[in-house]
Amino acid sequence: MHEELMRRLRAVTPEEQRILDGGSVDKKAYTERAVFTVDSEKLLERGRLISVRAHTRFAPFPRHTHSYIEIMYMCSGKTVHRINGGEPVTLHAGELLFLGRGASHEIERADFDDIAVNFIVLPQFFDTALELIGADNALGRFIADSISRAGGSDCLLFRVADVLPVQNLVENMIWTLVRDTKNRRRIMQNTMALLFLELLNCTDRLAASEDEGEHSTLVMTALREIEENYRTASLTELAEKCGVTVSYLSAAVHAATGSTFKSLLRRKRMEKAAGLLGGTRLPVGDIITAVGYENTSYFYRTFSEMYGMTPREYRMRQKV
Repeated sequence: MHEELMRRLRAVTPEEQRILDGGSVDKKAYTERAVFTVDSEKLLERGRLISVRAHTRFAPFPRHTHSYIEIMYMCSGKTVHRINGGEPVTLHAGELLFLGRGASHEIERADFDDIAVNFIVLPQFFDTALELIGADNALGRFIADSISRAGGSDCLLFRVADVLPVQNLVENMIWTLVRDTKNRRRIMQNTMALLFLELLNCTDRLAASEDEGEHSTLVMTALREIEENYRTASLTELAEKCGVTVSYLSAAVHAATGSTFKSLLRRKRMEKAAGLLGGTRLPVGDIITAVGYENTSYFYRTFSEMYGMTPREYRMRQKV
């Protein structure tokens, strides 16, 4: 990371100095509520959807939730977290931790060189990112649910320290916010969208937590299989490749997305077919084959159920 940024982030803040002088984390600086919920109104200037602040060092940060979405990036050193009361999770330099609004979170004491930044983000800030990756995209739905649903268990941990594009994009966002760059909101929203695209290529680096990591990675592997290999994707073959049973993988996907692997795959194929109907002159029979179907009757029935019209009618409407 650029040395000027690191110099700014290393600087001891007034809050940290009070801790070094014998104090502790002042909850009143973060919330007026009886329950320790860090309030966005305490950390965000009026009218802003995103901000960044250095993580408070030299004292444990007590268990809390957030009224916003938090993205924590480790610049150097490490921090140890307990999320939703689970086992300790270590965030190393270069890694990203997404925390939903309802996730409970506590952090062990960080030392001088354990430098992390917290992005404080209101849910509507992610509109541009989700538009770019596609709201009807299976991966997009999974990530959107994980970061924006106000439940108690939403967290995503990306171990992407060696993924240079991710590191560059995060540094650009920190730079933009720390230096209060002109047009920062537009820059940040577009940079976040690019970051989302890069993270979609890093599903093999994803873990919800140390004890749930295998489960979450399996789900993301399944969703990526649908996105990239929708024509030939098979739950049975994928389960065999991942070394788990079909029922285990099926249940994991359903628990994470609310839909079965089969229904997600069907929707993806129909979306691709609709795109080909509207954007090409390919015969319907060729489109059916292109999206992975052999049973023409099944395709026509499924397409009509999803779009409320036949493929021919859909194509004609796209020409109007």
